[in-house]
Amino acid sequence: MEHEIRVRVADELLMFLPATRREPVNRVPWDGTSTLGHVVESLGVPLPEVGRMTVRGEPVEPSARPAAGDEVSVEPVPRPQLVPLEPGQEAPRFLLDVHLGTLARRMRLLGLDTAYHNDMDDPSLVVQANAERRVLLTQDRGLLRRRALWFGAYVRGSRPDDQLRDLLDRFAPVLSPWTRCTACNGVLVPVDKQEIERDLEAGTRRSYDVYGRCGDCGQLYWRGAHGDRLEKIVEEAIRQVGTARTGTAGARAAVSDG
Repeated sequence: MEHEIRVRVADELLMFLPATRREPVNRVPWDGTSTLGHVVESLGVPLPEVGRMTVRGEPVEPSARPAAGDEVSVEPVPRPQLVPLEPGQEAPRFLLDVHLGTLARRMRLLGLDTAYHNDMDDPSLVVQANAERRVLLTQDRGLLRRRALWFGAYVRGSRPDDQLRDLLDRFAPVLSPWTRCTACNGVLVPVDKQEIERDLEAGTRRSYDVYGRCGDCGQLYWRGAHGDRLEKIVEEAIRQVGTARTGTAGARAAVSDG
């Protein structure tokens, strides 16, 4: 007779289980050699989404091997989730998969270093994420199961607004709004109006005096017709990050001083 273990999955992780097994406690056959990480992923939960795991109340690593009859508890990653940063780096760098283009533009609006390609395959995404120490954001559970990936996260929500809220709640990154090109992720630099007047429409020239230019692709930026809508996105993001950081160590500022 096959041995079993009982796996108790936190409510926040039930979405990853197949509908037929979407219950808080599952009885799982165990062969006596599989690691706890393998057991959890066999249920459908990617390990990058898993936080603390315990066996009989004691914290264990994914490499642990439970015994027959054990009860395992699986919790989600804590929020805000810490990401290893390099010296002088204020916020994580991100890489988004091909399905998250709108989210990428919103993140760049907030000043987050966000790489995005609409034609990159999974192995290439993992290579870039590892080489540049970027957090890979995706809704592809299989991509998160790739062992070579150094840091990944599943993005919850089908609408860009919901996806951005999930990202900000999970990582609470320091924001630097209006500092990156939403098209290519380059850093914006101030540009004198006189330098670019001949590139502007007459109406734009009359209405605006403050401009920026992407240091990489040359795209010009100013607070135009969509300024109010974008301001609302920025203001809500700053408020949300501040709320997420409340009570965390140091309660660091939500916005970079530059």
